[in-house]
Amino acid sequence: MSKLTGLPRSREGETDRKFIEALARGLNVLRAFQPGDGFLGNQEISARTGLPRSSVSRITYTLTELGYLSYSGRLEKYQLDSGVLALGYAFISNLAIRRIARPLMQELARQTDTAVGLASRDRLDMIYVEYCAPATVTTFRSEIGDRVPLPTSAIGRAYLAALPADEREYFLSHVKQKAGRDWPALRERLQEAVEFYQRHGFCCVIGEWNRDVNGVAVPLVMNQGTIFSFNCGGPAYRLKEDYLQREVAPQLRNMVRNIEATLIQY
Repeated sequence: MSKLTGLPRSREGETDRKFIEALARGLNVLRAFQPGDGFLGNQEISARTGLPRSSVSRITYTLTELGYLSYSGRLEKYQLDSGVLALGYAFISNLAIRRIARPLMQELARQTDTAVGLASRDRLDMIYVEYCAPATVTTFRSEIGDRVPLPTSAIGRAYLAALPADEREYFLSHVKQKAGRDWPALRERLQEAVEFYQRHGFCCVIGEWNRDVNGVAVPLVMNQGTIFSFNCGGPAYRLKEDYLQREVAPQLRNMVRNIEATLIQY
């Protein structure tokens, strides 16, 4: 796995005096743990975060004392503990958009026979905070907390397309660093996605993030500027591009507008 890449504290690259470096390092250590990892040792965490092993050992000790990590003496490794779960649960449970959206997402999933997700951005990924799928969707199912890449997924491109142009360029500068030699082709596809969204009000990705998965997505910009994205998707063999664009996308747009109208009352 490549090192975790954070976003800079300032777009001008200047040091932010209010920024607490030690706290940022501790949070980066927690972010090093991904779904399915289980236990990680200090050396693995160091490789993922780019932090010196000596720093990592002090941070993991502190996080263990605080209940965010647990330590296995037999393995000499760490895993996430209940303190992290408490933080995640507090975040999820306090999302008004999630409570409002869930019944509408369930109905849309039933009507379109697609999986319907709600996600917010975490660095250069989108992370699901709600997910609904009909019983007929048995493959490529996701769970709350699962991540998809920002630049290649429909739900991520919808987020990018909803950003003001200067903010989008800011994020794309970091996508460029991660993409390496793939950047020129990726940049062209991202520009096409933004233009498509401006014309049609949704983004569509056909087999790019995963060649066996197709999807469409629509963003929702909150009053305070926070952006969430909704998507509908599923197996490519069943959800063809024409069906997604002609049948599913209009219903997804309508659902998002209904959620937006309801949130105004909060």
